[in-house]
Amino acid sequence: MATIAAVLEGDRRAIARAITRVENDPAAAAAIIGGVHAAGGGALLVGVTGSPGVGKSSLVDRMTAAWRARGRRVAVLAVDPSSPFTGGAVLGDRVRMQNHAGDEGVFVRSMATRGKLGGLARATCDAAVVLDAAGFDVVVIETVGVGQAEVEIFRAADVTTVVTMPGTGDGVQAIKAGVMEIADLFVVNKADLAGAGRAATEIEAALSLAELPPEAWRPPVLQTTATRNEGVGEVLDTIDRFREHDDAGTTERRRERAAARVRQILADRVVAGVEASGGIDRAVDAITDGTLDPYAASETLLRDRSNREGG
Repeated sequence: MATIAAVLEGDRRAIARAITRVENDPAAAAAIIGGVHAAGGGALLVGVTGSPGVGKSSLVDRMTAAWRARGRRVAVLAVDPSSPFTGGAVLGDRVRMQNHAGDEGVFVRSMATRGKLGGLARATCDAAVVLDAAGFDVVVIETVGVGQAEVEIFRAADVTTVVTMPGTGDGVQAIKAGVMEIADLFVVNKADLAGAGRAATEIEAALSLAELPPEAWRPPVLQTTATRNEGVGEVLDTIDRFREHDDAGTTERRRERAAARVRQILADRVVAGVEASGGIDRAVDAITDGTLDPYAASETLLRDRSNREGG
C-alpha cells in the first residue's frame, strides 16, 4: 500500500491520512497497523494528564520545543473533548501550538474522544503506532482534562506525567487513589502562583506513605512555570532518568498495552458481529418485554454466536 510506504518514509501528508483512516475505518486500521507495526518500537510514548486548566497544553508546547533543541523529533496527539454535534474535537491543540507550525520535526494532531471514557480516543494507540513507525523519537499523548477517570493513559504510555497546579485543590486530588497510582512523575505547573510549594509538599507527603522496595522508582515532584519556560528542562531530564531506570517496567507496560489493545479489538469485533446479525435489537426487545434479563440475553447472544461459528 502506497500510504504505508509513505508513512515509513516520514511523509507528513501520508501520516495524517493514515491517522484519519485508523480513526474512521476499522478495516483500514487493521491494514495500516499491520503494515507499519514491525517498523515501530523505538519511540518514547509520554503521557501527559491532569485536570482542566492546569496548563497541560502550555507545558507540552514548551516540552516539545526543549526536545527539538535536543535534536529529537516530536509528535503530539492531543485528545480533546468531542463536539456533541459533529463528533469532532472542540478545541484542537494545533491552534495552541502554532509556534511549531513550520517545524518539519514536529507533528501535532488533535483527536476527539467521541464519547470514549478514560480520556483517550479509541484510535489513540493506533495513531501512536503510526507515528512511532514514521520515525518520531517522542510521541506525547495529552489527554482530555477530566481528572481521575484518565487512568487509561497509564496503559497507553511508557511514562505518565500528572500535571497539577496550586490553589485549586489539585494537590489533594492527586493524593486520591487512581491518579496517584498511575503517575511516574508529578509536575506542579504555574509554580509562580502562591501555594505551589505547599501543593508539591502534599504530594510528596502522600508518596512517602507508599511502601516501595528500595530499588523502586519513586515519582519525583517537580515545579514548572511553562509560560516562562521555567523547570521544563528538568522535566525532560527526569523522563530520561525514568526510562533508564525502568527498562524492565517499560517492557512490562508495553506488554500490558498490547494485551489491552487485543482485548479491545476482540470486544469491538464481537459486538459489531452481533449487531450486524440483529442480535442486539432482539435482545433489547426481549429485555423490554420481560422475557429475558440482560445477563440471560447476553448468554443467549454468545451461545448463538458460538453455534453459528461451530456450524
